Amino acid sequence: MKLTVVGGGSTYTPELVDGFARLRDTLPIEELVLVDPAADRLELVGGLARRIFARQGHPGRIVTTGDLDRGVEGADAVLLQLRVGGQAARERDETWPLECGCVGQETTGAGGLAKALRTVPVVLDIAERVRRTNPDAWIIDFTNPVGIVTRALLGAGHKAVGLCNVAIGLQRKFAAHLGVAPAEVHLDHVGLNHLTWETGVRLGGPAGEDVLPKLLADHGELIAADLRLPRPVLDRLGVVPSYYLRYYYAHDEVVRELGAKPSRAAEVAAMERELLEMYADPALDEKPALLARRGGAFYSEAAVDLAASLLGDGGSPYQVVNTRNGGTLPFLPADAVIEVQAAVGPDGAAPLPVPTVDPLYAGLMANVTAYEDLALDAALRGGRDRVFRALLSHPLIGQYAYAEALTDRLLAHNREHLAWA
Repeated sequence: MKLTVVGGGSTYTPELVDGFARLRDTLPIEELVLVDPAADRLELVGGLARRIFARQGHPGRIVTTGDLDRGVEGADAVLLQLRVGGQAARERDETWPLECGCVGQETTGAGGLAKALRTVPVVLDIAERVRRTNPDAWIIDFTNPVGIVTRALLGAGHKAVGLCNVAIGLQRKFAAHLGVAPAEVHLDHVGLNHLTWETGVRLGGPAGEDVLPKLLADHGELIAADLRLPRPVLDRLGVVPSYYLRYYYAHDEVVRELGAKPSRAAEVAAMERELLEMYADPALDEKPALLARRGGAFYSEAAVDLAASLLGDGGSPYQVVNTRNGGTLPFLPADAVIEVQAAVGPDGAAPLPVPTVDPLYAGLMANVTAYEDLALDAALRGGRDRVFRALLSHPLIGQYAYAEALTDRLLAHNREHLAWA
């Protein structure tokens, strides 16, 4: 089995490689190819990756290359984890929206739109090159904004599934609270990427006992603190929202917080410099503890599980993924991309049935889906008016004066990445 990681020079990659090494019985990789145009970073990351495989006795071969076509040739699956514009673009995405009193975040709001505009054309070009080289390869998208990027891939006819680590992170935390193995916890997870709610927590599988009420009663304070939401909010909702919902439920508070401290991008950039220095040490043969602060917790386990299911029968039968809605959520278009539990196998991801969704969540999901429609249209066809329409439609913006000012700033900060600007 050959698996290719595009964006393999990311400081995330050792987390992924560690999972491939530990879970080799689930996903028996014979060749792992790391593709990245940043040769210096790729050399450091590739060296550590080989040492991790060697330490854990993995027999697979690790290849590094800056040649995308060579890297994806013959791959059974291609995992995308790229960042167009690097951390510098991310820092801009997190700062200029604050000038207009709006959330500055890399996947949500105006910053998320900027990232989508930069990213969608690049991902579609990569996917076309994968299809020319190996049309049977699965594309696993971990590149944000995952929902919009996955929708672009599916709309262009690619074999693609989107992946996010929010659900697996909550699964692990809930399992620890309940004192059970993570595999015993099945989430009734519903929404869009970075806009999800856990409406049930079941033991043993989709038909298992729902222990969410007990979980909230016994551990509500810890869960609320982790989400940085007041405990009474969780009690009144009766569900567990993802931490991204704080941008919606506490928008003004978040804007004040973000404006009073260095950006997350600046923190990550400093962390990456330190990590790369560590990766250069030839004695290092395991992922460093610092990597846990970089983000992407349990990403490797989720990626292994998904790839194993798509390529054979080694993964879990049910997984939270980003895939086409079809008729799963009848209040959304069939071609919308939703994030739900799905049965995953060699034929792809089939969403499990979802009970009727509370209008409190359904309304916001419909609004953000409409924004994603307009965002994808702007990413595919360009144009200032399309950018403005997408921004105006976003529930975190929604005022024409904000949308005008944000459009001006988005274009000013991203012209080098937008062929039409």
